[in-house]
Amino acid sequence: MSNNISHWVMDYETLSNCFLGCFEHYKTDEVHVFTIGKLRNDLDKLLAFFQQNITNHEWHISFNGLNFDSQITQFIIINANKLKTLSGEDVAKLIYQEAQDIITVTSKGRYPKWSEKDLKIRQIDVFRLNHWDNPAKNSSLKWIQCSMDWHNVLDMPIHHTEKIETVPDLQKVAFYCRNDVSSTKAIMTRDKKEIELRGQLTKDYGINLYSASEPKISKELFLLFLAKKTGIAPYELRQLRTERTSIDVNKLILPYIKFEVPEFKEMLDKFRNLILDATNLKGTFNHSIKYRGVETFLGLGGVHGARRGIYESDKDMVIMSSDVKSFYPNLSIRNKWSPAHLDSEAFCELYEWFYDERIKIPKKDPRNYVYKIILNATYGLSNDKHSFLYDPEFTMRITINGQLSLMMLYTMIGERIPGAVPIMQNTDGLEYLIPGQYVDSYLAICKEWEDITKLVLEHDQYQKLIVPDVNTYIGVFKDEEISREDWLKYQKELPENLFKRKDGKFYMAKTKCKGRFEFKDRKLHKNKSFTVVSKAIYDYFVHGVDPEKHLERNNNIFDYCGQTKCQGEWKFKEILVENNQIVERDIQKTLRYYISDTGSKILKCNKVDGRETNVEAGTWMLKVFNLYEEKPFEEYNINKKFYLNKINKEIRAMMPDEQLILNLF
Repeated sequence: MSNNISHWVMDYETLSNCFLGCFEHYKTDEVHVFTIGKLRNDLDKLLAFFQQNITNHEWHISFNGLNFDSQITQFIIINANKLKTLSGEDVAKLIYQEAQDIITVTSKGRYPKWSEKDLKIRQIDVFRLNHWDNPAKNSSLKWIQCSMDWHNVLDMPIHHTEKIETVPDLQKVAFYCRNDVSSTKAIMTRDKKEIELRGQLTKDYGINLYSASEPKISKELFLLFLAKKTGIAPYELRQLRTERTSIDVNKLILPYIKFEVPEFKEMLDKFRNLILDATNLKGTFNHSIKYRGVETFLGLGGVHGARRGIYESDKDMVIMSSDVKSFYPNLSIRNKWSPAHLDSEAFCELYEWFYDERIKIPKKDPRNYVYKIILNATYGLSNDKHSFLYDPEFTMRITINGQLSLMMLYTMIGERIPGAVPIMQNTDGLEYLIPGQYVDSYLAICKEWEDITKLVLEHDQYQKLIVPDVNTYIGVFKDEEISREDWLKYQKELPENLFKRKDGKFYMAKTKCKGRFEFKDRKLHKNKSFTVVSKAIYDYFVHGVDPEKHLERNNNIFDYCGQTKCQGEWKFKEILVENNQIVERDIQKTLRYYISDTGSKILKCNKVDGRETNVEAGTWMLKVFNLYEEKPFEEYNINKKFYLNKINKEIRAMMPDEQLILNLF
């Protein structure tokens, strides 16, 4: 994708008698809007624009364009001569019918009519690039608009089955389409480095990776390297799979897995007796253990458990954190595991090569990121039926032995270090509060575990750890010495109370937020509702700022917004007072709102059985904020009591009574 060419961010709207296409230059404000229908027929102009795109090698950039918009473009180009003989309304009807056929094909999980390599105009699809087509991350453009604080979050104002008969209706659709294009352009801008990286990979390896998600990059590059290593053609490798009907877990468990604690011995026996249905693994086995006051959950995925509370290191007690380095890849490498249909030696040698090469490469080098993707995603692809790495037994070898190995370390520390308090375990690491005098013993136990497992641990210390549950926490790391230059640089970007200057040296405490407390660099597919709550809790525990004070100084209206959506037979209904009368009206299915003193009630309603629930439980009034309105902050009439209640509820949940608090500072 050349920077010297006029590429275009685009979107289409296909209605029963009207087609509209909007294109915005990827760098400038230049916009082209083409309409085909009863009111206007821009077909010739649109075809000329397409010819310009083809001749000048200009690309289209879209949200889900590979499955939809690019297919419409291809249809129009291929059928240009026929379409020129028809009226604008008839052209629109044909395009509409094609659009409905495309939607039907996609909904059935089938491939589009035209593959990416056959398209006349090259594409970048930010929907696929961000892996928002994955069921776990599936997100509409409207949802992403909410998450990125886009000014207008709009649903289509006119249903696609309706006819456009008036200019005002056409203008509504055009405004909606332009808003979608502008927000897609904003996503593209955020993804600039990702797109540049994919462009470089495409150039280096001769594979079109411009719209590739991270797992797709991993799959394609690992395939390419493995084909070279084994001499098996990429096409032949793509066909390989290992299909299984059952998995005997006892045969998978590593011989070094042993426990002295009775509860864990019992757990190991349960695993050994498992015969799994390989065609239906998800959620088929769950087990929990309570050890030293912490309930730990095990299954067929990763282990997780946490002790709720607030923990601080001091001169007597230290919070130790240990993570297994590249845990899942190294389990495979060290134990010579591979999907059964692949040569184990070749697979593990290649896997280890990526691991070793990544260590050698500076983190700023894009190759470091690429190798990280390959290392992390390769394991996941072994549980993907569409991947040439598919072998569910290989997946189970890693996940089951991974959690059992981690539990070995967990109990070794708990049994051998007097006064050790387990705090948290999650997939590839654990946190323990231990007496400071036993740090060397802790590290010795970890070294013993490394010798047994042939895995490597990375250690750190927290100054403070705030844990409401296993999926959510705030960690403040031990002070690290930094250069004066970095000290001056970071002080401009981060709160000054994260910095210390002592004996002529400079120190910085880094923080880490997860789950509900995660507001820095949050992924756009995640719900960002009421970010002000996360920020206030962070301010309270890290900087000692009272929640009321945080609310006083936070004037970002988007931080106060919630986001929700409904689908299928559900709709949103707003109940408000207008001219002293109660009015009910349906509102759009993607909803952004905040809690206000002058709002309305909003219900989620089932159109079939009439069930109704409040979007926010209680007597709170909500203000719909899908259309951004700029005004002095106090005029938003935010009900800060609602937010203060949520903040204090979270804080109290971590401090239920004196027995559960370990405040050792």
